[in-house]
Amino acid sequence: MPEPFDTSSPPFDRLDTKQAQTLLSALDVAYYRRGDTLIEKGDQNSALNIVIKGRVQEVNPDTKEVQAQYIKDDLFDARALLLGHSHHSYRAVEDTLCYVLPKAVFVTLYDENQAFADYFNTSFSQRKRLLEKAQQQQNLAEFILTQVDETNIQPIVTLNHDTSIHDATHILRKQRQDCALVAMKGGENDIGIITRTNLLHALVEDGHSQAHPIGDVASAPVISVEVGDFLFNVMILMTRDRVKRVRVTDNGETVGMLDMTQVLSLFSTHSHVLTLQINRAHSIEELALAANNQQQLVTSLTNNGIHTQFVMELISAVNEQIIEKAFRLTMPDAFYDKCCLFVMGSEGRGEQILKTDQDNGLILADDADWPDVQHYMARFSEVLSRLGYPPCPGNVMVSNPRWVKTQSEWQKEVLALCQISDERSLMDLAIIADSHAVAGNKSLLEPVADRLRSTLKGNMLALNTFVRPCLAFRVPLTLFGSLKTDKEGLDVKKGGIFPLVHGVRTLALEKGIRETNTFDRLNALVECHALEQETANNLTEALKLFVKTRLRQQLNDDAASGNQLDVTLLPRTERDLLRDCLSVVKKFKERLASHYQVRD
Repeated sequence: MPEPFDTSSPPFDRLDTKQAQTLLSALDVAYYRRGDTLIEKGDQNSALNIVIKGRVQEVNPDTKEVQAQYIKDDLFDARALLLGHSHHSYRAVEDTLCYVLPKAVFVTLYDENQAFADYFNTSFSQRKRLLEKAQQQQNLAEFILTQVDETNIQPIVTLNHDTSIHDATHILRKQRQDCALVAMKGGENDIGIITRTNLLHALVEDGHSQAHPIGDVASAPVISVEVGDFLFNVMILMTRDRVKRVRVTDNGETVGMLDMTQVLSLFSTHSHVLTLQINRAHSIEELALAANNQQQLVTSLTNNGIHTQFVMELISAVNEQIIEKAFRLTMPDAFYDKCCLFVMGSEGRGEQILKTDQDNGLILADDADWPDVQHYMARFSEVLSRLGYPPCPGNVMVSNPRWVKTQSEWQKEVLALCQISDERSLMDLAIIADSHAVAGNKSLLEPVADRLRSTLKGNMLALNTFVRPCLAFRVPLTLFGSLKTDKEGLDVKKGGIFPLVHGVRTLALEKGIRETNTFDRLNALVECHALEQETANNLTEALKLFVKTRLRQQLNDDAASGNQLDVTLLPRTERDLLRDCLSVVKKFKERLASHYQVRD
């Protein structure tokens, strides 16, 4: 006898108690021998099938092409039930046992329950979002979706720039506030901020009198967020810009203040505590203690159901602060503003969650005279290794003199790489295209990035060669549409992440798009009509699923690390989504090959 039907599995978990009982009462079990035809093309399908054991192939009889393969817990052919006839044939390739739900009962549940119907009507990207939303823990999901509004902001007083320190102190005490906004002399949009600590330092350390105007001691500009922004995004903003307070506006008008204490009271991942540890580190040893807490933060965020893209953004901000602090502690002060440290690859795109290999380079100002720069670069690479960032196997890091050049030299290098088509130059171009400045004089990177974009924008001949690496790896799907694995597992990087990311990178370079993050590039490609919204949505959801699934197995001590997925550990719904994701990548690669006329 088969095991009892599991109504907690999507989409049946969307049924209410009465509807679930109706489902269970109507279910029957059917047995098919190997070679039996369950549904012929054009048939009026009479039931929804849910595989208990065995294997069923969906075949296009006109082309003999296998469209998909269904195993335990997979269901088919709901489309035929809704459209009236089947587009393909279904045959058992093993002895197969299925639950059978009569068409009349399925249609009744479909008509009565919109959430149940949505599962069969929505696109892949919409269905994935619905599944993820159902799986998130309620309290954390509420936090992610909580917006800045009058229920979570504090009132804030705005003082004139000529207000004396004496008067401001009394006003803050009377209002029971520890800070105030200051209307500066530059106009109504020129806003500063003072705190009680600012006023104390002005009196004691700077020797100002109590009659001194607060406009001279206020900090400006003030970072602002709008009513309606997500609290999680506010926390990322505070972490990245290292501020404890943000001004809240409504159509540009001040309506209140948010501070980090409030945000952390709603979300206890301690990301800001980690940021404070990084900022306060005065030695590499102290910085290492903070950096060692990073994986704990990632584990906390992941285990508590935080959206993958939010985790990427937050950890990217933390990573950047660790690397910037390490660079500042290592470099001589005299040369800090004469150079720019930039990171590349997934770190440059802001898409790396766990620490990865070092991928970095250095741009020197053309007038910099730093003869022993390589001594310091070697030292810096050693420091990053101590902080948990292993050396790059390809030696793409500042300890290699090849990745340390003046700004003019880098511009010439980029131009030369664009004219060469060997494997090494293509890979160098790909990682340089994702460069992001993290320390030193960050403005030094922009002319180099501009040279790369201007050289490749609309250059279809160069891009024809540039795109080829993402077409080289096969998507790990069998001819039968099921997941293809070897003894090590399914390589999600080669088969999914790399072709998606590199394909999007290529399209972005063709259009001269400045963004380096893949999600931002997808949005920009939609805006310039290079991609349809639905395609961008599907690619976005596919990348998030690849990263999330890989991360979860990497954090599991019992699972193999790296990019190899053990698909046997995935539940049916996630296995189904992974298969859909890889199908999205396969179609995207076909589109790229056609667009760039790669026929070999």
